[in-house]
Amino acid sequence: MKKRIFILILIFISFCLQCTLFKALSLGKVGPNLLLMLTSIFGFMGGKKDGMFAGFFAGLFTDILYGNGLIGFYMLLFVWAGYVNGMFNTLFYPEDIKLPLILTTCSDFICGFLTYVFLFLLRSKLDFGFYIVHVILPETVYTLVVTLLLYKPVLLLAGLFDDDVPGERKAKDV
Repeated sequence: MKKRIFILILIFISFCLQCTLFKALSLGKVGPNLLLMLTSIFGFMGGKKDGMFAGFFAGLFTDILYGNGLIGFYMLLFVWAGYVNGMFNTLFYPEDIKLPLILTTCSDFICGFLTYVFLFLLRSKLDFGFYIVHVILPETVYTLVVTLLLYKPVLLLAGLFDDDVPGERKAKDV
């Protein structure tokens, strides 16, 4: 229960930072996707359920802010990202940063691509080259850099609110 409350608080703080500080620090009108980063981190750290839980609330906040009147799209996208990242929980080791960086980068790129397909391509906005060069790739790189900086602090904070060691599987999961 403490872990779930911690996830909600961290998602809310990240949501506020993404809307204020990182909006001001945007490069080329593109900022990092902190909420997707947290969804990915909690997915591979805690498993499918934690990833989906984080993805649900991160997606809900994203829908409220960026949803353009469409509630549920980002929620579904982030729940999917949390689930997929949760499948890699058995490969997760806290001291290894390569897997979190790779999974967060892939999740951000795929979510950006799916956002283009479902929100732009289906409305006949066909300039995919422009969107990938000016939106998807810069956001992915920016999210990668921020993940590199924030991964260890999030890992340490999550360890304070978790009964088991991050990356270890419980006996019932085996």
